[in-house]
Amino acid sequence: MLSEAQGLPLAVAVSGANLHDSQAFKPLILGIPAVRSRRGPRRRKPVKVRADKAYYSAEHLRWLRGRNLIARIARPGIESGERLGRHRWKIERSISWLFGYRRLSVRYERKGSHFLAFLGLAAALTCYKRLVKLAT
Repeated sequence: MLSEAQGLPLAVAVSGANLHDSQAFKPLILGIPAVRSRRGPRRRKPVKVRADKAYYSAEHLRWLRGRNLIARIARPGIESGERLGRHRWKIERSISWLFGYRRLSVRYERKGSHFLAFLGLAAALTCYKRLVKLAT
């Protein structure tokens, strides 16, 4: 799951349990929709990307630099993840919002596409609830 700074889901994906999370990094970044700015043209990408130590690799850093994104990834063995922890709770909260739906807590579907559909629906409902809360 990829979320914005306040924790709203921007992109969700499903992968196999035997696949490393870092292989889903690029598709999630590419799946970010265009962000509408208050003034001026639409921004098509975020400014910074924060991620766990698992996503730290020379290839990912080079790829992010090529897309003009600032990477905020702690280096394994050098930096502690404490500073990243100040921002990590937002994504953890977002994941708990999604898995608060009973259908997603236990995977009943045999096909990944069905589970992805329910995950997308849960993300849409989460965004809708947040929008209603802001409107009232």
